[in-house]
Amino acid sequence: MSTFNDRERAFENKYAHDQEMVFKAVARRNKKLGLWAADLLGKTGAEAESYAMEVIRADFEEAGHEDVVRKLTADLVNLADDATIRAKMEEFLSAAKAELSEG
Repeated sequence: MSTFNDRERAFENKYAHDQEMVFKAVARRNKKLGLWAADLLGKTGAEAESYAMEVIRADFEEAGHEDVVRKLTADLVNLADDATIRAKMEEFLSAAKAELSEG
């Protein structure tokens, strides 16, 4: 029975690790997205960093990423449409995953 328990524990550890990596990748994506949006809004320096944190916090309002899309769509009126925001989300998620896998 020990082998089964070891395999089960290994599976649980891998699942926990995978979920942590997904969380980190999404948080990193949201920061990149926030900095991108801040640039469109003309924010720089500490103001841009603060805005990026707002975008990260927006993702905790509900499950999924629609809360982030809603925030950015509202904030970026006439600067970026929904399709552009979603494309940037995908681009930044891919970049975040690559960064995490490198280091």
